[in-house]
Amino acid sequence: MSLRIDMETVNDVLIVRLEGELDHHTADMLRTKMDRQLNEESVQHVLLSLANLHFMDSSGLGVILGRYKQVAARGGEMVVCSINSVIYRLFELSGLFKILKIKESEQEALLVLGVA
Repeated sequence: MSLRIDMETVNDVLIVRLEGELDHHTADMLRTKMDRQLNEESVQHVLLSLANLHFMDSSGLGVILGRYKQVAARGGEMVVCSINSVIYRLFELSGLFKILKIKESEQEALLVLGVA
């Protein structure tokens, strides 16, 4: 399976919705697309919605961590929402929960970022 990436900007928040598999085959595509949006748009924060992400490996974690660092360097935040149990466990094992905010839904995440 491949990765489908849907992005939209609401105010200063880049919303990234992922569907499919984020692995070593698709990580570069996500990195490139997110970097382009982060550099072209007036984006302060990132909301990462993983409701339809079915698989992720360490390459995916690396892309997320790299974009987090990029956003944090600008004084922004990254919030992740709608994580299924498999991806949740990967985040837990990697320690990403210590640096990323996790919310149940996009609406809740947007509220945290001051958009909703």
